[in-house]
This record gives sequence, structure tokens and C-alpha cells, in this order.
Amino acid sequence: MDAGKYIESGVLEEYCLGLLGEEEEAYLIQMAMLYPEIKAELTAIENAMEKLAKVIAVEPSPLVKQKVLSALGFEDSGMLNIDDLPVIRHAGDPEPWIRLFTHLIPDEPAEDFVSHLIRDDEDVQQMLVISKANVPEEEHGDMLESFFILQGRCECTIGEDFYALGPGDFVEIPLHKKHDIKLVTPHVTAVLQYRFV
Repeated sequence: MDAGKYIESGVLEEYCLGLLGEEEEAYLIQMAMLYPEIKAELTAIENAMEKLAKVIAVEPSPLVKQKVLSALGFEDSGMLNIDDLPVIRHAGDPEPWIRLFTHLIPDEPAEDFVSHLIRDDEDVQQMLVISKANVPEEEHGDMLESFFILQGRCECTIGEDFYALGPGDFVEIPLHKKHDIKLVTPHVTAVLQYRFV
């Protein structure tokens, strides 16, 4: 086989663009393993295409970005719908929540504790809470309580376990576990979530 002619045929570029069939792809991969010059050229083409993609990339509109990320299975696509808030199940980006509820979040809270109900249905209840006070030890037997921290820092003790939480952190408290929360910053803004069992 003439590796130079194979490289000049354009098949490497077609491979990088995803235009080859399965057999042609398998053959190219085999040739790249057998001929170092083919592997080197393939790597160079891939790098060049990646650089080109970065140069001509355009930031999609928020709506297009949300649709694309949703289609790919990402729950947190950067935008939230106030009428269809997601159940929070893991740590994530707090910014979409802060943007959505910025009108409810004061720069400097006046009261020790403020709560705004933001979702209430048969599955879950969510509240935006702004607290300047620690939460004393408590325990729940009929609902799974969780916190998604938007702003500030706190420490949560659940049974024997200790969690240091900051923006984007999430913790779910198992049933029948004693827990408390101590603020590390002057105040904390969080989504308090109850899932009923």
C-alpha cells in the first residue's frame, strides 16, 4: 500500500467529518495503526478541524442552547421555567436559580429567616430560603429534606456525617436522621426541598 496516496485521497478528511461507512472507518483505523505517517496526518487533520471549529464557533441563543442541551439529556441547561421547576437531585450550577429568583434575593437580608414557596405539588415542595440563623437539630420521618445552596456557606451535620456546603452543593437528608445546620457566612440562600414518601 502507498501511504502517501492514501493520505492524498481525502479519506482522512472524510473520516474526520463522519462521512465514511463502518467498513471504511475500520479500514482507516487499521491503516493508522500500521502506518505511523497515516496516524500522524490523521492527528494533524483532527487538530486543525478542532482549531477551525473554535475559530468559527458562535454562542447559540439561550433558547437554542437550552433545546440542544435538553435533547442531549442535560437537565440543567442554564435556563429554568418558573412553572416547571425540576426536582433537584444533585449538585449543580446555582446561577440559573439565582437569575430566576433574583427579585426575591436581597443583597443584605433584614430578617433572620425568609421563605418563598416556589413549587408545591404532589411530588415535591420547594422553597427559596434566605437565612441568617442556624437551624437547630431536627429529624423527619415522612419527607426527604434536601438543600441546594445558591449563595453563602454552611456546615451540615447528618447523624455522624459532616458536610461543608457552598454554592452549587446539594445534600439530601435520609429519613429518621438527626441533622442541624450552622452558617459559616453571615447568611445563606438555598432551595429547601421536601420530597414526600
